[in-house]
Amino acid sequence: MEHDEIINNVKNSITQMQGVGNTLLLNEDDREIIRELEKKADEMTLMGLGRGDNKGVKAVLKNDVIFAFTTNMNFCWPEGPNVILMHDGCVVGQDVDDEAKLEEVKTCKDKLVIGNIVIYDTSVLKKMDVKNNPLIVVLPPKPCADVEAVDEVCNVVLASPSPPSDEYLKEKMGLENLHGTGTFLLGFDFDCSCN
Repeated sequence: MEHDEIINNVKNSITQMQGVGNTLLLNEDDREIIRELEKKADEMTLMGLGRGDNKGVKAVLKNDVIFAFTTNMNFCWPEGPNVILMHDGCVVGQDVDDEAKLEEVKTCKDKLVIGNIVIYDTSVLKKMDVKNNPLIVVLPPKPCADVEAVDEVCNVVLASPSPPSDEYLKEKMGLENLHGTGTFLLGFDFDCSCN
């Protein structure tokens, strides 16, 4: 199968996912702009907790082909965790989608719930030094079964970009930054030895 045909098949697969709007095939300039935006975003303090490490976007940027796509409130996020809090190389918190579990955790004196983020041990907050030893807010790479099913693709990675990259992508697609809309990046390689 020709590369153009594979790219078109992936695009069709993305557009058929629930909650997906526009798609955009990114070029090398886009890749470099996003790399720089993510580098700056990683250095900023996130949620007042620490600095970022968007491992998902870093993984996508290594792929042969990258698509950006917009989502609405009907989009089904990949199964969590989608945010992992690390300190001194250990997982100290993460996002939780289960409302019942969040309510249960709120009753634990040694845990802290911020929105849907759970910090497992509040003593880590006392130990950390935001300047020299901050929490690391990791956004991990995620799978995407819909695209993994497309013939002759491999190493499929789904990632949630930082707010600056999200704004760049929406602007590039000529879209307003409306509440409830977001963007994702999806990267893949052409058929390779991993199969």
